[in-house]
Amino acid sequence: MATSKVPGEPTQTGTAVLETATSAIQGFGPINKIHQHLCAFHFYGYDMTRQVESHHFCAHQNEEMRQCLIYDSPEPHARLIGLEYIVSENLFLTLPDNEKPLWHSHEYEVKSGVLFMPGVPGPIQRQDLDKVAKTYGKTIHFWQVDKGDAFPLGLPQIMMALTRDGQLQDNLAKDVEKRFNVSFDAERENRAYMKGPEHGIHHLANGGGEGIKTVLRETDCKPVESVPRVFV
Repeated sequence: MATSKVPGEPTQTGTAVLETATSAIQGFGPINKIHQHLCAFHFYGYDMTRQVESHHFCAHQNEEMRQCLIYDSPEPHARLIGLEYIVSENLFLTLPDNEKPLWHSHEYEVKSGVLFMPGVPGPIQRQDLDKVAKTYGKTIHFWQVDKGDAFPLGLPQIMMALTRDGQLQDNLAKDVEKRFNVSFDAERENRAYMKGPEHGIHHLANGGGEGIKTVLRETDCKPVESVPRVFV
């Protein structure tokens, strides 16, 4: 059995019993909506050399939006490292221009074969990935596992996705292909018919061609007294 990579005492029997009891009583509506596992690669918006294998567990909000929890592996003890919102081209185009650079395109990821559904036969996953190729995603990672951090330290960071050949680190690609028994090159050929966004990839997406980094700055904190006392 895999063990947790997170420091701390192992889960005690009493805690496990309590978890079993609460899971039998409570509902987990948002989690139960998860229907899909996507594997892809993200890199930090300010450093393409820092690439992370990212396992997305996704649920549809509707036909034009899905939301995904991102883990560092598909194993039971995987660490929750981030999240991603995926929207249709139509919804992306409604975003303010200063918001669009925070979103990345999915066309290259899908058509190159590097975004895939582990364990799902090619013909089945391609039915949905044909739609994903036309979407945009906004991804935030909280845990810098590539640095070996034992906890989610520092500021959340905007992540970006691959947009052309030569960006994905070869050792990372080969490792994932071997572990999941997939061939990115073979899938590239199988997905050659797919198309990206109808209007092409927006020029402001993918950071607008620039790096993006979250930074911290001090600011005034509005005191409670400044809030109108409507009900008093």
